[in-house]
Amino acid sequence: MYKFVFSLLLSRLDAEQVHHATVGALALLSRAPVVKKVLHRRLAPRDPALRVEAFGVHFPGPLGLAAGFDKDAACAEGLAAFGFGHVEVGTITAHAQPGNARPRLFRLPRERALINRMGFNNGGAHAAARRLSRPRGVPVVVGVNIGKTKVVPESAAVDDYVTSAKELAPLADYLVVNVSSPNTPGLRDLQAVELLRPLLVAVKQVADGTPRRTPLLVKIAPDLSDEDVDAVADLALDLGLDGIIATNTTISRAGVSSRETGGLSGRPLKARSLEVLRRLRARVGDRITLVSAGGVENADDVWERLLAGATLVQGYTGMIYGGPLWASRIHRQLSRRLRLRGITSVREVVGRTAGSADTLGG
Repeated sequence: MYKFVFSLLLSRLDAEQVHHATVGALALLSRAPVVKKVLHRRLAPRDPALRVEAFGVHFPGPLGLAAGFDKDAACAEGLAAFGFGHVEVGTITAHAQPGNARPRLFRLPRERALINRMGFNNGGAHAAARRLSRPRGVPVVVGVNIGKTKVVPESAAVDDYVTSAKELAPLADYLVVNVSSPNTPGLRDLQAVELLRPLLVAVKQVADGTPRRTPLLVKIAPDLSDEDVDAVADLALDLGLDGIIATNTTISRAGVSSRETGGLSGRPLKARSLEVLRRLRARVGDRITLVSAGGVENADDVWERLLAGATLVQGYTGMIYGGPLWASRIHRQLSRRLRLRGITSVREVVGRTAGSADTLGG
């Protein structure tokens, strides 16, 4: 049914308008206690075998929603009610900003991909903190992804991130430093270790100082060289970070016809995202939590990422093409797969084939 609605109606409408309408509807759902609780009981992952513990946080299932959809922390509970094991909100900046000029979001249905050059459009850290401080009506793990305000120069980037962290870290189940979006000028330069180290040290000091110590992760780009991936992995271990999210969108246009500028997500990113995950796993082993994002479309993709060493997996574009029940459907399929193999916990799968052939099958 969703495929029919998408091809007949949604694909003909402006992508950003559809996005705002969807977020608005989910925000209303988030404030409707009875409806969201009913949906949560029906659609959220409930199989104990799917439960994951990562950096001290308990997740009901391994598949979550990547940052970029709920930019202002407006609808995390509504998204959890549709079956996501966690919701990463943002990217949120210290100061409100409108983002880049429209049009800035483009569908590529043939390639099952999106291109966005949104530019961190959001209402700022203080406004997001007000929303995150509201009591949650249904269980939901909320990660908060923070980035640099566009008008802030690189020389002041550390203070800008620290401002966001002070507002949001106490309210987050985990915090993510985003230095990998291609849509804020100069942002990706911060992935260079000599610039990334002082930034992460400063934000980690804030995260470590919250009442429950907020876990800190860093999100990297798929366009880093292998040597830079290794350098970030080594830095994360050295600083005692809790995890790495790999990967953000890509500036590559390999395999797609569109030459619109911005970050490409979806199926064309699949191979490189998996390659980066495997390289990270080979570098860090199980000493740090790896979260895999990029090109995740179905249960086979989630299974492959788990086998390759990801403890958690994230999607976004897959939901756009798969519909509102996408996460719930994948969790049910993963549950059946575990049962068929006699596996009692998804944690038994993580890293099973890292560096070897897949012995657990598809």
